[in-house]
Amino acid sequence: MAESKINALKTLLIDDEPLAIDRMISLCETLENIAIMGAANNGAMALSLIESLKPDLILLDITMPDLDGLEMVKRLERANGHLPVIIFVTAHNDFAVQAFDTPAVDYLLKPISKERLVRAIERAALALGRNASSEAPVSTYLSELWVPHRSELVRIGAHQIDKIEAERDYMRLHVSDRSYLLHQTISKLEEQLDPEVFLRVHRSTIIRKDHIARLGHDGAGSWHVDLASGETIRIGRTYLKRVKELAGR
Repeated sequence: MAESKINALKTLLIDDEPLAIDRMISLCETLENIAIMGAANNGAMALSLIESLKPDLILLDITMPDLDGLEMVKRLERANGHLPVIIFVTAHNDFAVQAFDTPAVDYLLKPISKERLVRAIERAALALGRNASSEAPVSTYLSELWVPHRSELVRIGAHQIDKIEAERDYMRLHVSDRSYLLHQTISKLEEQLDPEVFLRVHRSTIIRKDHIARLGHDGAGSWHVDLASGETIRIGRTYLKRVKELAGR
């Protein structure tokens, strides 16, 4: 089933509905950056194909009998084997919050438009360190995050985030006068954020560099950053050297 497309993402389709597979094939055939490697109509078959074909991307239905998409992703993670970039595809919006608690880069609701699929593929390409049409490396840092909020998902541009604070297994993203909780560790999130824009100043705090107004200390060796908002944040000893480098010290 694979097509010869230069620099295309090797893609596996997983859906228990034959008509849904046919519809997705028709959409993907119009895109130059997708090469369909195969299709599976259940989770067990999908796991076998992922192991043998090692696709770059899977377009994965959530509601399947025996082994649903969410559980399938959990098994892939536990196996520590090949983990493709994942885009969930479903006719139900009830699973949105659960889906974004996984490594999925996007969540598509059926019926899927070509425009929406293109945007999802672009996110997948970025996650793989490619642009949508070539193997040329691009920035792999997060440009946006999808965050559960009440009964919906809110898209937040990375440039909108003022400060990030750890709250156990969650991160509180401060965006202007609002805040959102994201199920993520601070170390993992730090890896995904552009270090030219964000700086970790404490084991539980990441801030935007351009929000720092000044550095100060209490005379006893304890340093802090003063933000433009007037807030003061203590600098952890582990991060002090990095923060001082910001000021050329």
